[in-house]
Amino acid sequence: MELRRRTLFLAPLAAFASRLRAAAPRLRLGYDTYSLRAWGMKAMEHLEFAARHGCNALQISSLGDFESLDEAHLARVRARAEELGIALDAGTGCICPSARAWRDRGESPEQHLRRALRVAKAIGARTLRCYLGDFEDRLHPDGIGFHMENTVRVLRAVREAALEAGVKIALENHSGDLQAWECLEIVKEAGTDAVGACLDTGNPIWCAEHPEVTLEVLGPVAVTTHVRDTAIFPHPRGCAAHWTALGDGSIDLVRLAELQKQLCPQAALHLEIITGRPPRIVPFYEDSFWKAFPKARAAELARFVALVRQGSPLMKPMVIEDVPGMDVPEYRAALKKQQWLDLERSLAYARERMI
Repeated sequence: MELRRRTLFLAPLAAFASRLRAAAPRLRLGYDTYSLRAWGMKAMEHLEFAARHGCNALQISSLGDFESLDEAHLARVRARAEELGIALDAGTGCICPSARAWRDRGESPEQHLRRALRVAKAIGARTLRCYLGDFEDRLHPDGIGFHMENTVRVLRAVREAALEAGVKIALENHSGDLQAWECLEIVKEAGTDAVGACLDTGNPIWCAEHPEVTLEVLGPVAVTTHVRDTAIFPHPRGCAAHWTALGDGSIDLVRLAELQKQLCPQAALHLEIITGRPPRIVPFYEDSFWKAFPKARAAELARFVALVRQGSPLMKPMVIEDVPGMDVPEYRAALKKQQWLDLERSLAYARERMI
């Protein structure tokens, strides 16, 4: 009798929970083409891969991922994406003229962004991802604020072009260049009508920032994402970390997905799986590290330290890229296979637990 009463009590709760899950927004699932960087695939090939793996979104990471930037080819990319039901986001690289990653190829950052916006509009993309720079830019004599001001000027200069194209420029919190609050400051200064964020969950680690903090801060302005897992663990100098396939690391990805559904459900869940990198030390116990972060926030650091203490190293084999001898055909083949398999199993993980 007692068991029957419990069953009668729990059944409505289970039904209510099921209705809540059904009512929750489902995220579009896709990937950033950089995930398969060793393959040298172009946009059309990525569209076919995405379709075969049940994706309904794709971020074409750079202008170099197109076979051609001619209008006719871009129109074919757009038509094929629409035929497959895949929403496109576009991408390019550094747009800060003072950052070390900026490469002057005969055009200014403003000219480059206008060209990239033209490409994004032609393929029907909703957003255009770009970034400021990397961790080394934080060590400039005038600090990261110098580069932030230059980035704001560039973004303001192309605001009208972005609005006319109907494409949001998505500034990424890149490889240690910006903490979330700094990225948000740039977005707001540039104007949220034309600029949003490309919210990356792997890069915050290099800024000693918990990915959940990043999502909480940037979620309200995020228009696209880069999602990956990170194995992170204590080190005598602070912590060590490297990126993994989804589910192999220390990050609560289900929690991140819940936050995304609350704060930016319109942004696709784009996996940017970057495996093949050895652990990197984040020396947050050393004074020299904090010279790059003079305005860091103690409460946010505390959450990061808690994450580090809960983590553990990745105890699985991994083929390492960008090392001497990797041009051997067998090594290249192993690296390509690893990228393919890690993306496939990450997509399966995201489909089962996150969208």
